[in-house]
Amino acid sequence: MELVKKVRHIMTDERLMFVYRGVVTSHNSEALLMLLEKEMEHSDFGFTGRKRLFMFVLESLQNVSRHIDSSEHAGMSLVVYSKNDTGYTVTTGNVIKGDDEPELRKQLELLNSLEPKEIRALYRERLSSSRLSDKGGAGLGLIEMAKKTGNKLDFDFVRINEDLRYFILSKSVDSAGKSMNMGGQPSAFRADNIVSLEKMMVDNNIAMIWSGHLSSDIEKQVLSFTETKLHEDDIEKKAQRKVFSIMVECLQNISKYNPGSEIEEKFGMPVAMIVTEKNGIRLTTGNLINNLKIPVLRDKLKTVNKYDRNGLKELYRISLAGDELQPEHTGILGLIDIARKSGHKLDYTFEEVSDDYSYYSLSVLVEINGS
Repeated sequence: MELVKKVRHIMTDERLMFVYRGVVTSHNSEALLMLLEKEMEHSDFGFTGRKRLFMFVLESLQNVSRHIDSSEHAGMSLVVYSKNDTGYTVTTGNVIKGDDEPELRKQLELLNSLEPKEIRALYRERLSSSRLSDKGGAGLGLIEMAKKTGNKLDFDFVRINEDLRYFILSKSVDSAGKSMNMGGQPSAFRADNIVSLEKMMVDNNIAMIWSGHLSSDIEKQVLSFTETKLHEDDIEKKAQRKVFSIMVECLQNISKYNPGSEIEEKFGMPVAMIVTEKNGIRLTTGNLINNLKIPVLRDKLKTVNKYDRNGLKELYRISLAGDELQPEHTGILGLIDIARKSGHKLDYTFEEVSDDYSYYSLSVLVEINGS
């Protein structure tokens, strides 16, 4: 469970809400946009601010797809959402050919040197010209980003080898959807944190991390993205349903012990994570729990882990028949369901974070081969 602890601290320290590493497609782009929309519903972003940010995200995702070097490197693409006190930051990363760097860098540096009026003029000029490239047309996507959100686009190119670069594009916007980097000097943006994040995702086979307050709407969008990913990974239908239903239980487990946003902000935000392993997919969640509730929950977890698959079926039947009516047994059905459907023991830890609360991590391997 050390990975959960590491991820939790990274997400908290960097104010990250969501990280995805994998192929960016038209289908999962829609799920990515909807997730951000639901995250923003309780913020002070108005309609105009949301529209500008969504436009940037859409163009960024299309930019990733447009510049993917090959299917071999498509899975290295990264999408990161983060939030600070005054706005949001959206960052993407993807592999491009080294030969494409000079022209792309030239376009970005040009945009960052222009004033808003000049950017609009450049957009009209490019739109009316016939200068279309095989990467999407005269750099219109980048110009559109700068035109709608402000004149500064943060970027970096990280050398992978002689032939390949990792292109990172980032934008921070305030509640009006305007750029938070409007200074006259070139951006001091560096990609070190994003590169480290991508490396951590690779080293631990992490496909997705979500962190934040879990509302019913956010839960639906996390599940929607999970469902889309499972489908695009070409996992067998029965296995898809199994992983999805277990993810539902894991997220409901977070909601069950929710102490409220104020406590979460102080001691630890909930986390949900998808990790790809050799034998299947590992689903992991983490959330705060009142220390007074731990003894009963620990007993439930120990009870569930005592049984094999057949024993779990019987325990589920007994619990469903009547034990759930007793308060001290409330909540065991979900844990039984997770263990029964996954065919594996439940891994769990409780890390005390204050006199009143601990961070509860729950992890289970879901086999998808031969399901």
